[in-house]
Amino acid sequence: MSRTVHCRKHKQDLPGLDRPPYPGAKGEDIFNNVSKQAWDEWQAHQTMLINERRLNMMNVEDRKFLQAEMDKFLSGEEYAQAEGYVPPSA
Repeated sequence: MSRTVHCRKHKQDLPGLDRPPYPGAKGEDIFNNVSKQAWDEWQAHQTMLINERRLNMMNVEDRKFLQAEMDKFLSGEEYAQAEGYVPPSA
């Protein structure tokens, strides 16, 4: 049986992650307050940001940017989009 968390992003009770995605306090916070659905959405968005903005994960500034965007994304705040990205229409 999967565990349920009250997701910070989606504002509802949803299945949680199986384990913390990061070590330490940041990982525990995500584990306890972010759903698997929101984390999967972040993973897809993160990949798009890395590719479209040509981020280099060896670059400290690029990693800091991605970390800040992750915090915004998972908190439901306004976050960076890929250049020229238009979400698919419903």
